[in-house]
Amino acid sequence: MENGFRIKSEFSPTGDQPGAIAELTEGVLRGDKHQVLLGVTGSGKTFTIANVIANVGRPTLIMAHNKTLAAQLYGELKDLFPDNPVRYFVSYYDYYQPEAYIPSTDTYIEKDAQINEHIDRLRHASTTALFERRDVIIVASVSCIYGIGAPEHYYGLLTMVEEGMELERDKLLEKLTEVQYERTGLDLWRSSFRVKGDTVDVFPSHHDNTALRIEFFGDRVDSIKEIDPLSGKTIRPVKKAAIYPGSHYVAPRDSHERAIEGIKKELEERLTYFRDRGMALEKQRLEEKTKFDLELLANMGFCPGIENYSRHISGRLPGQPPWTLLDYFPKDFLLVIDESHQMVPQLRGMYEGDRSRKLSLVEHGFRLPSALDNRPL
Repeated sequence: MENGFRIKSEFSPTGDQPGAIAELTEGVLRGDKHQVLLGVTGSGKTFTIANVIANVGRPTLIMAHNKTLAAQLYGELKDLFPDNPVRYFVSYYDYYQPEAYIPSTDTYIEKDAQINEHIDRLRHASTTALFERRDVIIVASVSCIYGIGAPEHYYGLLTMVEEGMELERDKLLEKLTEVQYERTGLDLWRSSFRVKGDTVDVFPSHHDNTALRIEFFGDRVDSIKEIDPLSGKTIRPVKKAAIYPGSHYVAPRDSHERAIEGIKKELEERLTYFRDRGMALEKQRLEEKTKFDLELLANMGFCPGIENYSRHISGRLPGQPPWTLLDYFPKDFLLVIDESHQMVPQLRGMYEGDRSRKLSLVEHGFRLPSALDNRPL
């Protein structure tokens, strides 16, 4: 793994900055859990923190309380660290209407969302960078405390291809389908692949504008090339390449089988609960919805609202927190909370708001109780 942050700037720390940088660095290395940097707008707090990051050399998560501020910090840090992977992790929804039920008017609102493909790619780029290097800075919004798939599943289902390696073409296609890549006959888009004889074109989930062309000779990888996904023209040959899962909500096949059994068991317990209380409507709702989801999980490995079953898929116990971006970091990572007077209350509010909405869904038969465990930290 590569390491070493390098700041590139025509400016040097001045005024109170050198003292603040030294004190903060010493505090981190000493093991202080909390430190506060105070400064008026325009006093160079970002530049000060950048120097601390360079001094301590740890993977860093910077949390901002809205997307605009996160984007501003992302741009500034990319300029300061041009040779290091600076990534952006915010909500990938352009539009999001969460699933909800309003008992007073008997109104059920189905989840509706529109995903921004560019931001989704940036999220994948964040988690892949954390796997490959230590000199990583990720600027994130409150989205980083919301559940995503388990890191051991995401990294465990990584597919490495190398020139000359023994690999059956059909085995690769099977792996791609398992990690939620979609097969296409013509155009390529992110998290898709197409097949023409012994040639497989793959557009990895974390790539921006390059795809991979993997050519086979029998059961051996003959060559790997980076190509333009639109024209198919070769950009350059490569010796090896990594293909990360097409979604953070992936799990091995045996995990899905275990999850399905766990969901079935919880469903039976909940149906008994509603039956014993004479709640026939709630029982019918839950049975129909959950059985439909189970059929999709069994056949496709995915279903709408799969995050509501994340506790079963990841094998967590009731009440255990969900996997989030924080779990993708090593234990010694550095956390910086920008505008903490606004960020910390926002973090606390996210949990209560999410729980209130889901509790209504659970009580009226739209979701299993385990959906409550897919929550913000």
